[in-house]
Amino acid sequence: MRFAESGSTPRRTRLARAASILAIVAIVAIVAIVAIVAGVAAPPAARAAGPEPLSAFPRGVLAIRSVAGRVIDFRIWIANTPQRAEQGLMFVRTLDAHDGMLFPFPRGQPVVMWMKNTYVPLDMLFLDARGRIAAITRRAQPLSLDLIYAPEGTRAVVELQGGICDRLGIRVGDHALSSALP
Repeated sequence: MRFAESGSTPRRTRLARAASILAIVAIVAIVAIVAIVAGVAAPPAARAAGPEPLSAFPRGVLAIRSVAGRVIDFRIWIANTPQRAEQGLMFVRTLDAHDGMLFPFPRGQPVVMWMKNTYVPLDMLFLDARGRIAAITRRAQPLSLDLIYAPEGTRAVVELQGGICDRLGIRVGDHALSSALP
């Protein structure tokens, strides 16, 4: 018998094998726990040290043409990914009068906005599929967790400095034009 030759018994061999397997499982568990605690195994968004800098967002130009024919240009950041759309203008402390952010949305998606971690008041322009301003929320309250519901059929939202719509005469029915619009 083979076990007799090596001075071992089948029971001792099984116990040794089980102990080796348990040791491997314990090592893998410890490595996994350390990785989770250190953040190595966390998804990229959870590992991020903070918000993505706006300088990394794509830029563009958005023109608003009033019903009377006046055209007003804005420099915009484009929230072209779900992560960028979630971040939006969070953590921004100042916003120039002719800067803003465009949030393009796919067809048929309900759109809800909020002001979490947003330190400046914003005017939100809700655009339909033709780029027409269908609704405006004026001077949305900074840091508010209240939900701001877009009208049905909204295809994009433009966030601008709070009060700019009143100062420049931007109204429902005006049109937004940009190559970044869906």
